[in-house]
Amino acid sequence: MEQKNWMELMIKETQVQQILEMNPFTSKYGLVLTEEDSKVLVAERKESLKKERRIEFGESILSKIIYAFCDSTWINQSDYRETLIRLQDIFYLYKNEMLDEITDDELIAFMRQQFEDVCGGDLDYLENTCLDVFAQAIRAGYKDYQVNGGQGENAKFDLTRRWDRDLYLAALEEVN
Repeated sequence: MEQKNWMELMIKETQVQQILEMNPFTSKYGLVLTEEDSKVLVAERKESLKKERRIEFGESILSKIIYAFCDSTWINQSDYRETLIRLQDIFYLYKNEMLDEITDDELIAFMRQQFEDVCGGDLDYLENTCLDVFAQAIRAGYKDYQVNGGQGENAKFDLTRRWDRDLYLAALEEVN
């Protein structure tokens, strides 16, 4: 039992260090995690994996999430840790929802593009609308995302008609 606790502690410390080693890169975007933040993220990862009944070998997916999202216009230092926790939870949930048919990189690319371009940084919209629709398509056999690694899929699955500046200006000219 004592050896198990020692091994778990060593793995946890390694994961904390991996997260902290990303700070020089993310600091360019004004985002830095403290050691305490990193410990919380590692603990939340464990809970998320348990909740979604998943296991993860090797490096945590969190490093890829941090790298993919650190330059987002919608994330700032004050909500950085909480946003990462939520993105991690959403990732594991949708790996299950998509029946592991999509690679980690494809899912992260899709999440990032949706978060930035469609959701305007709204994590609820990302989780409950964008990813839900995409997961349904994946489960139904959609595979076109493989051609571009999950990039550029938002137009195919965006159910909400967006405001179009050119269309607005054309309509405004018609009124005048």
